Amino acid sequence: MNEKTKELPACPVETTLTLIGDKWKVLILRDLMSGTKRFGELKKSIGTVSQKVLTAQLRDMEANGLVHRDVYAEVPPRVEYSLTELGQSLKPILDAMWNWGEDYKNSVTGN
Repeated sequence: MNEKTKELPACPVETTLTLIGDKWKVLILRDLMSGTKRFGELKKSIGTVSQKVLTAQLRDMEANGLVHRDVYAEVPPRVEYSLTELGQSLKPILDAMWNWGEDYKNSVTGN
């Protein structure tokens, strides 16, 4: 058992929320589901997140095995992010959140 496993909650739902429960992490996952993105692309598509927070969220997701980071030895340096296989496995959860959100919006707007 590694250090991360010891820190995880006993409840599987709480474990999932620990890993992706932050607003920014879910939006990062949403944007990376379609493929590899550069830092600037992520920042622009997410919107109001600060560079510092986005960097911290990406590092945390990388440490948890959800995101892969590629750094290219170019000037200026190019950094690209993609989902790992584990990160991709969250697609059904994000799809369910999307569908629920659509249903909710339709129910409150009467559509």
